[in-house]
Amino acid sequence: QVQLVESGGGLVQAGGSLRLSCAASGSSFSINAMGWYRQAPGKQRELVATITTGGSTNYANSVKGRFTISRDNAKNSVYLQMNSLKPEDTGVYYCKGRIIILPTPWEVDYWGQGTQVTVSS
Repeated sequence: QVQLVESGGGLVQAGGSLRLSCAASGSSFSINAMGWYRQAPGKQRELVATITTGGSTNYANSVKGRFTISRDNAKNSVYLQMNSLKPEDTGVYYCKGRIIILPTPWEVDYWGQGTQVTVSS
């Protein structure tokens, strides 16, 4: 079984910064793409940023230039550096990993439990 655990959320004033971390643990797996998603109250979960094993990134237009996604493949971890935070960035942030179940070629999406980010105005 694979688990993804996020950390780093919290309360911050507008204009501030936070860094989210997500680490995958378990046995007999490797990780393909990883990403961050968020869900604001009353809204659907939306993509924030994704990163491939090779480091190619993709961002939602609303966070481009403010957020940076990175990963450490040796640590099975992904990070989200969030700068210039706005109240509209408030929500629960979820980590997702496209997990390869070794030794098969099967890929399964695993989600973390989420971490709350609150940006006050």
